[in-house]
Amino acid sequence: MKDVISKEHFFSHPIEQVWNAISKEEEISTWFIQADFKAEPGYKYTFTAGEEKDCTQITGIVKEATPYTLVYTWIVRDTDTETTVTWVLEELDGKTKLYLEHSGISNYPGDTAVVMFGHFGAGWKNCIEQLTKYLKQEVHAG
Repeated sequence: MKDVISKEHFFSHPIEQVWNAISKEEEISTWFIQADFKAEPGYKYTFTAGEEKDCTQITGIVKEATPYTLVYTWIVRDTDTETTVTWVLEELDGKTKLYLEHSGISNYPGDTAVVMFGHFGAGWKNCIEQLTKYLKQEVHAG
């Protein structure tokens, strides 16, 4: 079974705008999910979705938050399985390349890993679509 979901996307927005959208609590809460989040190593965060979402809460610990790299653990409510989410941004000619990786999915027991891989894959695709929409509408660029 594949263990890693990888996504790449290019934004026509400056790197700082994309960084703020993925690392600041108020921006994450606007385009992604209600967040209690600080991009500080050791911070124990909580993402809380509305009832319309498949999972209602995600928790974890920020492992790395350096300029344009953000890494945190990811634990879905009612599981004790820890996976890792990594965001890396790179500036290219005034645009921003996003590399997103969700790893450790095979840590889920048995067939649950296959199910979660499918859910996470679709979820991250939607996440990037929502981030793109947010940056276009809220930041008024690109």
